[in-house]
Amino acid sequence: MAVLDKIKRALRGEVELSTAAREAWRRGFASLDQRKDRAKVENYQKKPADVWQRLPAEEWLRHFRDDRDVKFFRGFTDRGGAEFYRGIFPNQAADLIASANRIVDEHRWPLLGFGEKSFGETIEWRRDPLSGYVWPLDYHADINLFRGDGSDARVLWELNRLGHFVTLARAYFITTDERYSMQFFSQLRSWDEQNPYGRGANWTCAMEVALRSINLIAAFHVFRHSPQFDNESLELLLRLFQEHGNYITDHLEFSHIATSNHYLSDLAGMCWLGDFLPEFRDSEYWSNVGSVDMLLEMDKQVLPDGADYEASTGYHRFVLELFLYSFVFQRLNEDHSDPTEDDIPSESWKKLHQMLIYVRSYLRPDGFAPLIGDTDSGQVLPMSCRRADDHAYVLAIGAVVFNDPGLKLAGVEPPEELFWILGEEGVRTFQELKPSDQYDGSRVFTDAGTYIMRHDDLYLCFNASGAGINGRGSHGHNDVLSIEVSAGGRAFIVDPGTYVYSADRAKRQEFRSTAYHSTVQIDGLEQNTIRVDTPFVIGNEAKPRVLEWKTSDDFDKVVAEHYAYPVVHRRTVTFDKRGRCWLIDDEFFGEGEHVYEVRFHFAPGLDVSVNDASVEAGGLIVSALNSEVQPVLENRSASIDYGELRDSVSACWKISGELRKLSWKISL
Repeated sequence: MAVLDKIKRALRGEVELSTAAREAWRRGFASLDQRKDRAKVENYQKKPADVWQRLPAEEWLRHFRDDRDVKFFRGFTDRGGAEFYRGIFPNQAADLIASANRIVDEHRWPLLGFGEKSFGETIEWRRDPLSGYVWPLDYHADINLFRGDGSDARVLWELNRLGHFVTLARAYFITTDERYSMQFFSQLRSWDEQNPYGRGANWTCAMEVALRSINLIAAFHVFRHSPQFDNESLELLLRLFQEHGNYITDHLEFSHIATSNHYLSDLAGMCWLGDFLPEFRDSEYWSNVGSVDMLLEMDKQVLPDGADYEASTGYHRFVLELFLYSFVFQRLNEDHSDPTEDDIPSESWKKLHQMLIYVRSYLRPDGFAPLIGDTDSGQVLPMSCRRADDHAYVLAIGAVVFNDPGLKLAGVEPPEELFWILGEEGVRTFQELKPSDQYDGSRVFTDAGTYIMRHDDLYLCFNASGAGINGRGSHGHNDVLSIEVSAGGRAFIVDPGTYVYSADRAKRQEFRSTAYHSTVQIDGLEQNTIRVDTPFVIGNEAKPRVLEWKTSDDFDKVVAEHYAYPVVHRRTVTFDKRGRCWLIDDEFFGEGEHVYEVRFHFAPGLDVSVNDASVEAGGLIVSALNSEVQPVLENRSASIDYGELRDSVSACWKISGELRKLSWKISL
């Protein structure tokens, strides 16, 4: 039975027989390759990076200290920009220095939604920050990532992405304080000593190796100008880059059946290593495979309307960062004489632009994002610790890259990421852009299944997305026909987020369940099959379908249904813009008596009370129009950041019988 389950999980979603056959062939060869890899790791001996030409030590060091042909982001490069940064971003500069000081003095820095953590006088890079478990140095493929003891590989991996090195590098760039460089090289040596190639949890996932590579590239680019940067440090960094590139190449997370943000991260890591290190013999291969296949993955993973195909706004932000930063980095290092040429096709730039428009459209009036599907708070090249629903900063970079004033939010100051990526010139260009309302108003993204109803300060997000990844969902939730509502710059009805992955499987199950979303649950069933023992598998039974969408100056209307239950659930949402309210009709088509539970999940911090058949939450009223059943308030939780937990409340109307229609009014 276990074998049958594995086959079903592997072939779920839209998979052609020929594709399944190619994947079976690939997996067969991968099994043989793993035997060779195991022997390689067991007999591994550290050796210098494989470069085209090794110069005498001092010349080699001078080569990397000097300005090479390789270009990096302007904010990390233009020395005159440090004073500009301090002048334009005085508060951020002060926070940056304070954060770097805590890294040096206390070995303390932020970790996802868990806040700042102190990692002790001697940092143990394999110690799980949650449970204290020290992950073993076994061969990477033998590591059990789902232990059931409160440990969480995702949290360990975040620590070992070494994103705090970017903090040290940025602080050094604006201060030249050698304490930051000394700390960087000291921690890097200890990391290398504790994480031998191919062994332990920090080498189990090529995505993590790739993201660590990107952060190390940024740190290397800055700290190569430090007096602490000597021959020994150079040899260490080059060897680590070689090992990281080799590991990614040998362990690409590719499948003929489906690829995800993991494989995309692998490719980005290869592309960055190849472009940044032309001295390496493997650089051309890394660069070519990374850049070419990233474009192929964009065609596959980004839907025509610009949404990432994993049914998750959190992973949309992550994938958008991967493409945006990688495209800008590649453009800086294009190797041809004609400046009008572009290594990245115009169609890919257009799709990247559409990804930004999608973000601009789904942001609530308060500037934050609805947390549809999973989010693990992941960032690429983290230059500021952003909570999981903060996506607006990426728009500022996009506004300058595409010279698109529609991506500039009115009244928003330039984010510091804009400086670090595009430098002083990028900030000044952004400041000169006049915000445009071209992406305001109600918008529809049919491929994503995201329908935005917006007028003035009123906002509703209607979710008709499928399981994601062509029905193979790994990061989707049971949130079909659910809604988010905000008004007056405040969120009222929200998606509760994700919380954690493997640290608490029961909570993982709760947060992706139907009962944790503002939709209808029938007979206690889930919309799509989810199981505690498969936290990254979700079924595809619901198959939502949108029947109608209309928008005008006076009203918006969307009608959609899904097929997960013994009866068909159809939901109609009508937005009365003049009356400043929403009307919701839940219709049910089928036979027999059933138990219907209609829920609305309210944002943390709201004062929620029941009044007969209605609920008031902080001034928002949800009224039952054709039922006298009194709702019950359920204690729930919400999680804006991975690992963070806040108390919240859900209102549930539980109605039994042979129903045809339930109606609701949401008003202020």
